[in-house]
Amino acid sequence: MIAWTKAVHIVALMVWCAGLLVLPAIYAQRKVLRGPPLHDLHRFARATFINVTSPAAFLTVVAGTALIFLRDVFTVWMALKLVAVGALTVLHMRQGYVLLKVFDPGRGYARWRQFATTVMTLAVISTILFLVLAKPHVDLAPSLPEWLLTPGGLQSLLETMMPMP
Repeated sequence: MIAWTKAVHIVALMVWCAGLLVLPAIYAQRKVLRGPPLHDLHRFARATFINVTSPAAFLTVVAGTALIFLRDVFTVWMALKLVAVGALTVLHMRQGYVLLKVFDPGRGYARWRQFATTVMTLAVISTILFLVLAKPHVDLAPSLPEWLLTPGGLQSLLETMMPMP
């Protein structure tokens, strides 16, 4: 069960990341096309985002969530990985927003945007890979307040801030 879930997670993640990496290159081609080829490119970009990249993102998150509970992985590196996956999700949403606007008349997608988006996506993917493969030991205890590390600490903190009569 765990092996199949992990396989689905990895394959879906590869498809999701590939989609996020190819979309900026597709958008950049918008500048040089006119007429029917432009409409074909728009259709292709929409199909890539809606039919391939978004379902892969959904499968990645669902399979990853299942793996967290199947493997009991409740560690600091996993929390950091989830933050990186959140960043990948923000990049995904940004690609969807760009898709809605870039094919409007008179619009384009500058090369520097393509470069910046690709670099950011690669940075987030690299961070996720590093966290998963290295599983670094991260000790946050010295940098966090004591009440955050103590069970029931938030309740005791709130009691000192708002004492009940």
